[in-house]
Amino acid sequence: MSNLPEIKVFAGENSRYIAESIASSLGLELGKKTFTRFSDGEFVTSFDETVRGEHVFIVQSTFPPSDNLMELLLMIDAAKRASAYKVIAVIPYFGFARQDRKDKPRVAIGAKLVANMLQAAGVDRVMTMDLHADQIQGFFDIPVDHLYGSTILIPYIKSLGLKDFAIASPDIGGAKRANSWAKYFDSGLIICHKTRIRANEVADMKVIGDVEGKNIIIVDDMIDTAGTICKAADMLVEAGAASVRAVATHAVLSGKAYENIENSKLTEVIFTDSIPQKQECSKIKVLPIAPMFADTIRNIYEHKSISDHFLM
Repeated sequence: MSNLPEIKVFAGENSRYIAESIASSLGLELGKKTFTRFSDGEFVTSFDETVRGEHVFIVQSTFPPSDNLMELLLMIDAAKRASAYKVIAVIPYFGFARQDRKDKPRVAIGAKLVANMLQAAGVDRVMTMDLHADQIQGFFDIPVDHLYGSTILIPYIKSLGLKDFAIASPDIGGAKRANSWAKYFDSGLIICHKTRIRANEVADMKVIGDVEGKNIIIVDDMIDTAGTICKAADMLVEAGAASVRAVATHAVLSGKAYENIENSKLTEVIFTDSIPQKQECSKIKVLPIAPMFADTIRNIYEHKSISDHFLM
């Protein structure tokens, strides 16, 4: 029996696999809900048990973003209208996070819009992991617990026992993240400088740093089509790297991503399970995040520190 009597955990339709593990780690049963989709695509969701006076944690990554985000908003609204004491959105993968600023005229700032919608729906707190841009936390006027995938990924890298390795960033934008990893491991830093002709398509790439004979770990927050990562890995091997691995928190993996990874010179790609795998790939290793989120939920409920999950 759980010692958290006032907590209930519910799952969005596409995040049940994580929510079940989180609830199990907390000693809870996953909350019961009904999801009904109409023939025109509209859907309705409802709770099948009372949430009055409860701390309600709704687990829903927003991939692909639109339907999952809408379901999350509906569940938040339903919980507030059912007199939940607190409603916390647990969003391991926060969709629209790449739209964090106006990088050209007449475009939306999608991440800010999502923050506004979540708050308008009535959410009291947001728990997420490895936002594409750290400043998105400032888009909210409520508490945001921004967990780091490195808490899960770094112990695995250590377990490999690699010698003479270096950390690499797949682009200039990820240099800050890669530099934090390099400082943590006291290792060299390599930057892959890329230029794009359009979204998801790399035109040119150059490698900056000492590559010869190194076991290289490319660090990123997400991998989408895997074009950048695979091109970087191939260039690093051609430049003399002994091996190349990639670590990323979110496995978006759209288009030909699985094929690109399988056919690349990458030794291994390590992800968390913030997004479920769509197919098998011999080079992909997936690490579970449910224990970290469950521990964070417990500490938030018990008003304890969660800083252990901010490894760097």
